[in-house]
Amino acid sequence: MKTSTLLVLMSGVCLGHAFAQNAPKPVSMDSVRVTTNFKDIVAVKPDTSYWQRSFSGGVNFNQASFSNWSGGGVNSIAIGGVVAARALYEKGKTSWDNTADLQLGYVTQLGNTRKAADQIMIISVIGHKIAPKWDLFVSGTFNTFFAPGYRYDKLPADQTRLRVSNFFAPAQITIAAGLAYKPNDWFSLRMSPIAPRFTFLADQSVRVRELADGTFVPDATQKAYGVDPGKSSRTEWLAFQLQAALNKNLSQNISLNTRYQLFTEYSHFDNINHRLDLIMTAKASRYLNTTFGLILLYNKDFSSSLQIQQTLAIGLSYNISSFKTKKDPLKAADPLPGRF
Repeated sequence: MKTSTLLVLMSGVCLGHAFAQNAPKPVSMDSVRVTTNFKDIVAVKPDTSYWQRSFSGGVNFNQASFSNWSGGGVNSIAIGGVVAARALYEKGKTSWDNTADLQLGYVTQLGNTRKAADQIMIISVIGHKIAPKWDLFVSGTFNTFFAPGYRYDKLPADQTRLRVSNFFAPAQITIAAGLAYKPNDWFSLRMSPIAPRFTFLADQSVRVRELADGTFVPDATQKAYGVDPGKSSRTEWLAFQLQAALNKNLSQNISLNTRYQLFTEYSHFDNINHRLDLIMTAKASRYLNTTFGLILLYNKDFSSSLQIQQTLAIGLSYNISSFKTKKDPLKAADPLPGRF
């Protein structure tokens, strides 16, 4: 009897030890309990990256050719690329929003290749929420060109083109701090009473002068993009900047992305800079869309007249995004979430 009792006790101890070995381990409070296909409960750390990312890229191609065509025509090839990328970090009341807008395009006619579109625009904004619709923020804006740019009209007879821009000629960096109003997820208004701007001119050959007959010639003694002769940079310390951004889907297949910037030195209110960037995208299919782009720029340091760049293209596009889906499709981030 004693032997039987001892065997039962030993068996119970062994079974208890075995069950203890197979029992699920305690899961810490900062982990997520996940059941696998084998019904085991494991501890998985939650996603703490707090990042959302998106990328939108497109390639546009146009071609025309003529052979013994009585109506006349010029063989041409046009190709361009557009990229809009964003990385947004959000944790608690703090956010860090980074966007990049890149464009480059060329047109070839009669063996001559000319630039059709060119832009590098990078914006980074760090914000801290102080009220449901208000943030304190610090931002940095950088813009320049990828490649040399030329003018082909109003030139002397012995010249076919004149360089007027290049990479980092000009380039502008604006550091701004102030108050942001964000009433919803598709509109924001940022006001910066402190907004110093730095203009760089790495290529001195872009300095030109207009002659009495209206033609343009190179002249190293001329001011270019606000940078004085003999210098490669200019600083505007005491300045104000206002930025407004609207990013909204007008329908399931049409999106509108607009950014407006106002900049002025406190000592030069007679030279208020205005810039409006607009891109409207209409999706024809998953990988095919039509894009209308418009840039309006008024800056006396660049030109005494309003500058306009307009593009219309049909081409292939690719979009990928990890942004959270909005409840209202008209406020959704796709296809260019928070581009500005």
